[in-house]
This record gives sequence, C-alpha cells and structure tokens, in this order.
Amino acid sequence: MSYKIKKVFLQRKAKAFKFLMDTFQLSISEAQKWIDKKRLYENKKLVIHKSKFIEGEIEVIVFTPTTRGLRPIFETKDFAVFDKPSGVLVHPTFYDSDYSLTHEIKYLYGKDANIVHRLDKETSGVIIASKHKTAEKRLKNSFEKQKIKKGYLALVDGKIDTELFIDAPIYKAKEELEIRLKVIIDDRGKPSQTKIVPLKYFKNTDSTLVEAIPFTGRQHQIRVHLFHMKHKIIGDPLYGVETKYVLKYLKKELQGSERIKATGARRMMLHANWIEFKYDNCYKIYSKTNLCQ
Repeated sequence: MSYKIKKVFLQRKAKAFKFLMDTFQLSISEAQKWIDKKRLYENKKLVIHKSKFIEGEIEVIVFTPTTRGLRPIFETKDFAVFDKPSGVLVHPTFYDSDYSLTHEIKYLYGKDANIVHRLDKETSGVIIASKHKTAEKRLKNSFEKQKIKKGYLALVDGKIDTELFIDAPIYKAKEELEIRLKVIIDDRGKPSQTKIVPLKYFKNTDSTLVEAIPFTGRQHQIRVHLFHMKHKIIGDPLYGVETKYVLKYLKKELQGSERIKATGARRMMLHANWIEFKYDNCYKIYSKTNLCQ
C-alpha cells in the first residue's frame, strides 16, 4: 500500500492545517493540500475546513514510499534523471496504488523530492526528478519557458519517408468524448507542434521507426499528432483502437494476445530517448533502454 494511516491523540486543540505543519514538517500550502485531498480525520470524521480546531483521536493518511530498486542513470546534487520502464506510473493515482516512480524518488531523496514533468504510464524513457524545492522550481520554470528539449522514438503504422512538421491544436474535449482521457485535434485547442523524422522503414510489418520532437508539451501530443496523420503509434491503447478495447484497457482487462491483436503490441511503442537542458551546465542525456523492451 502507498498510504498508511498514522494515529495521534491530540489533547489540546489546534487548527487543522497547523497540526499538520507541526507534526509532519509541512509548509502551509502542503498542509492545506493534504486536507483538500481528504487525508485528515478527527474522531473518525473527515476534516474539510483547514482552520477547524481539532482534538482527540486524529488520523492522517500518509504517503509511504517503497522501492523496487530503480536507480537514476544520471544525477547531480540537485536533480536525478531516471529511465522509466513502460507500465510504471509517474504518480500514484489512488490510495491503493502499490508503486510509482514517485515512490522511488521519495524513497531515495526524501519528501521534498519531486518529478518535474510528465510521461504517460505506457511511455518509457528519460524523466527528471528534483531533489529539493529550489531545484524543482528552477526546472519547472525551464519547462514552462520551453527551454528543455526532448526527443522520442516511436514505431508507427505505415510508411513515412519524408520529414513532417505537424502544427495542429490539441483540445481537451472531456464532455464531448466517450473516453474522457483522450484529447482531439480541434481549432478550439492550444497550439501544438511536433517534428517527425523517419529513421527506418520495416517493409515486412509496414511500420516506420521515427524520431518525434515536440515543441510544445500538450497531453498525449505525440500520440494524437501521429494518429491525426494516419500513422498511429503501434501498441497505443487509446488512439486508433475500437472503443470496446479502450474500455477494456482502462479496466486493466486488455492483456496478452488480445492486446497485441487490438493494438499491435504488448505495450505502446513510444520511448523518451533523450532530454537536453541547461542547469548550471548544459546536459544532454540519453536513455539506456531499448524501445522494444
């Protein structure tokens, strides 16, 4: 279990957020987030109001990091770069999530360590984690200002023999789609650009290995852009797949031979291959894993 219940008997009244700050060495914003996330109970009742005076039996749901031995491929005193396996979440999604990359980060570097950008669960490859709040702020600011470059490998359906520049806005149409996790190409969306460079065509499977370089950082950007160009990523369980298979995937029921039949592979063939950024020095870090693993 990712989360455990810690019990404390509080004899003297204290404001809810202040109790969390003092007991768990949190900042005021962190303490307020814990309350918003329904992690504080007073005498078995959920505490909703941050300034409520509490006393008696207090229960707090605390994140407990665990390890599976994943170690960084590169690190400094401020940050570390990991090669995330496909199938591993970046953040735990529910209280019963057994494992995520966040577990490893906080197990290795403490509660203030954090992952500073996203990779989908199915996507493998390089991802940056800050070791403390100052580094987190600097790195996230670099991402927001688009100062960090990334390159991906993808195996896609069909033949691509010329370089493509895809300039198509991406829109989160949650109310319009049966699968709310998906995004669409729509003029109402945010500007999104991706460069696609063909690397090798495989005639026997009619598929192409490409390098994808995103110039913006939208949700599912490479996936939906390639699908939009009629070259969906092999193994993608969301885009270019019948709805019945998407629903089975979301229920964790699409596996083995059925997964291969529906999507073309046991995993999504998208891999974050390199990342380039400046943090005191200029770094360009390549992953060590193979796309097909």
